[in-house]
Amino acid sequence: MDEQRILQRIHDLVEEEHGLRAERESAGQEQQARLTHLEETLDQCWDLLRRRRARQAAGMDPDDAQAAPVAQVEKYLQ
Repeated sequence: MDEQRILQRIHDLVEEEHGLRAERESAGQEQQARLTHLEETLDQCWDLLRRRRARQAAGMDPDDAQAAPVAQVEKYLQ
């Protein structure tokens, strides 16, 4: 996935996340689960974007960057 597609994916996920957060008070379990999934997917996208940019800065092919599993990304310190 190239950088523009990653950024577009992030944008789309953030829009959906904001919509779910606005409805959070009346959200059911399904919406809460979707919100959790969105947060995890956003973390993966941001991580992949950072990995691509790091590879490019190091003179390596950014297309070789792979998305890290959710379990790994969610353990990163903020």
